[in-house]
Amino acid sequence: MLDYDKEAEGYDAWRGGEPRAAAAADAVLGLVPPGARALLDLACGTGIVTRRLAAARDGLRVTGVDRSPAMARQAADRLPGAVVLADARRLPFRDGEFDAVTSVWLLHLAPTAEDARAIVAECARVLRPGGVYVTTVDKGASHNVGSDIDAVMAARPRVPAMDAPHLVESYAAECGLRAAGRARFPGRGQGRSPRRAIADLRRGWFATVPPGTPLAEEFVARLAALPDQDRDRPDPVFTLRAFRKG
Repeated sequence: MLDYDKEAEGYDAWRGGEPRAAAAADAVLGLVPPGARALLDLACGTGIVTRRLAAARDGLRVTGVDRSPAMARQAADRLPGAVVLADARRLPFRDGEFDAVTSVWLLHLAPTAEDARAIVAECARVLRPGGVYVTTVDKGASHNVGSDIDAVMAARPRVPAMDAPHLVESYAAECGLRAAGRARFPGRGQGRSPRRAIADLRRGWFATVPPGTPLAEEFVARLAALPDQDRDRPDPVFTLRAFRKG
């Protein structure tokens, strides 16, 4: 697991920057009802997407939440007075306070199904009746674009995906949330080159392959043998699901 406090300063550069943020924000807003007046963005990170959500519609009040102090500080620079440091499993907001709740690139980080279920339950709690919850699903699988890098990394140990679509649907249904739409968007600037994949391995991006272990070094050697070390492979394509309360 990445240390997001350590990652905060360079996170946007590693993750596609403004082009990626624009694609994510546009896709999210396509699932948020036009009449929404209060939106909560969970795991807002550096606020690069959250700022775009806030600027996109007149009259839309956006609040960002992140549990990483370093990430939250960066987000607060982009959205002064609108960012809260909190755990998504225990949100400091009233029942029914928001017209929309978003959690882009969050549920895949939940360590257990119970944690993911608790996050979705909190999203449902703070959502008003008729409001919409928007979240990414199957985030890890989105990065498999059929490249030679994916072929190398396919041998790594796997853990169950807490954001698998059928699981997210079940979490949502338990909280009275019903399917209300879906969308896809490109992770612009996130296509990996072999050299970048090696850097990601050494930074701990692949959670089941700890940096410095013999397994990690085996993957490094295999990646280093691939051609076109600095050529980016295709960008991932992420999937959003929307759920309506009540």
